[in-house]
Amino acid sequence: MRRTTRFFYGRTVGAGVCLAIAAACTASASVRLPLGGATAGSEHDAAFQIERPCGTARFTTSLTVRIPPGFEVLGAEAPKGWRVDILRIGRGKVRWTAVAPEAVLVGNERGEFVLRGRVMRTPGTLYFHALQGCDIGSIEWSEVPGNVAGEKLVRPAPRLDVLPAGVAPVDIRDGWVRPTVPGQHTTAAYMKLSAPMGSRLVGIDSPVAGETGIYIVRIEGDTLQRRPVEGGFPLPARRSIELRPGSYHVMLFDLKKPLPAGSSVPMTFHFVDAKGTSTSAQVVLPVGMPAPKPAPRRSS
Repeated sequence: MRRTTRFFYGRTVGAGVCLAIAAACTASASVRLPLGGATAGSEHDAAFQIERPCGTARFTTSLTVRIPPGFEVLGAEAPKGWRVDILRIGRGKVRWTAVAPEAVLVGNERGEFVLRGRVMRTPGTLYFHALQGCDIGSIEWSEVPGNVAGEKLVRPAPRLDVLPAGVAPVDIRDGWVRPTVPGQHTTAAYMKLSAPMGSRLVGIDSPVAGETGIYIVRIEGDTLQRRPVEGGFPLPARRSIELRPGSYHVMLFDLKKPLPAGSSVPMTFHFVDAKGTSTSAQVVLPVGMPAPKPAPRRSS
């Protein structure tokens, strides 16, 4: 029988059967939602993130978001020095405006504007058309994908994936597994994890390993030690957590077969949220470190 390490005790974590697809968006987008999605029918904090001003402008002064069908507004939060107005004309809009000169977002200073709501009960995709106002002009982030393969959007609308019950609203990306050599029975996996509403990683399964777990590498005295992480691995809301060499990482023990570079490893990640709801996400990680990504192109 395959052994699996669980770091959350006293609860059975159900196995997932679906793959949570990460929201696709261009790396150059300036107004976006955190990756990971939301569970159908759940309350969700849509946190619109602004990363830079419009084109050659110096700072951002406002953000207006059109509410799509399938999202019920429950409230909104304004950062310090900003005012928020909920306009319920037609589909409805929410507008944030800087009311204090020192509150504007200067240059690449990042801002976060939270819209609290409830998402539709049917899985699908929601697009929020956004208008970013700056000291010079504005940019409308409103493009949505069509049916063209490999299509790249210049000004994509912020996107929220609404997921079926049981599928973890957690984004898992940039993952890879260290290759093994003949006779090696352990290896490690690395990736980035982010959960828009926060979550806790409580277990990992893989058919290629008899046992798995989250470990931390730290210096104790004069030696480098690898210790298991007990009690689960927390994922704070709207923060990307990287599992990387020399720090937190996933260990795979009792390997059933060699893992040469170019092969792949299926894995299922199990999570529990603040309400005690269990979800899971299935991924397939490549064996071997991926090639570095090119620098993103800035859009105007």
